[in-house]
Amino acid sequence: MLEMLGLTESAERTYRAMLAFPSLGVGGLAEHLGTDESGVRAALDELADLALLRPSSAEPGNLRAVSPDVGLAALLQRAEADVLHRQRQIEATRVAIKSIADEQSALRSREGVRRYEDVDAVRQRLEELAAGASTECVSLNPGSAQAPDAKQSSKPLNQLALERGVAIRCVYQDSYRNDSNVVAYSRWLSGLGGQVRTTPTLPMLMVVVDRQVALLPLDPADSSRGAVEVVHIEVVAAIHALFEQVWRAATPLGVTAPPDADGLEPFARELLEILAAGHTDEVAARKLGLSLRTVRRITASLMERLEARSRFQLGAHAARHGLL
Repeated sequence: MLEMLGLTESAERTYRAMLAFPSLGVGGLAEHLGTDESGVRAALDELADLALLRPSSAEPGNLRAVSPDVGLAALLQRAEADVLHRQRQIEATRVAIKSIADEQSALRSREGVRRYEDVDAVRQRLEELAAGASTECVSLNPGSAQAPDAKQSSKPLNQLALERGVAIRCVYQDSYRNDSNVVAYSRWLSGLGGQVRTTPTLPMLMVVVDRQVALLPLDPADSSRGAVEVVHIEVVAAIHALFEQVWRAATPLGVTAPPDADGLEPFARELLEILAAGHTDEVAARKLGLSLRTVRRITASLMERLEARSRFQLGAHAARHGLL
């Protein structure tokens, strides 16, 4: 109970015993406390260092416990002074941190655009943005952004943000509805109040915080190469508008997207668009976050449905049926 004043449990028990039985010597205290005399002497040394003992006037050579109203009150006053000093140090440190952060923010504002050349630098900046978010954090998360360690490391910051009222909305690719790590993370986030949706394809990885800062990959095809931070308000507004367009068309996690008016699943519709643009199966697989085998299976199904014998015929028949 008195550890915050510097007393160990042994010293506190000895002090209480001396207050209750002032006439007990070392041997008597040891017997009363059920310990040995060496333990009592160590406790007495500790009490003496804390000025909780004084020589007895009535029994020269013996020690008496100082009244708690005097001795413990003095220790408490010293502890309170230490706490006040510590609080002042903390406040001074908080001011210094804010000053450094403001300098960094001003630098970014002057530059308008800032580059982060590796994954570690990007994650550090994301942590800073998450810690400072006040209203909203939205993101598009294609396949390249689904590293399990990144999801795990973002959990504490996202939880703190949600607890202070920050709205979090995320869009993933439909293919990750079958990824146990992404599904588990999405359910955890949804359980805390975040919102998660999916869509067949995403244009690129992006994060927008408070509609003031946007992070985009330096290379949309390889997010591991780093990111660029944008703070120009007009550019950030355009990036946020792109997110909102994707969000409105996406399907909430836990809801299966129905076939469209032509009876096509979202994957099939997107695949037709990709193939009609002249891309290969490999490119389609990468864009959709699917395996090459799955893409070829869906393509074969579409060719059978549209009675096409080649990729060229597939595009022509799709156009003739108004599917593109």
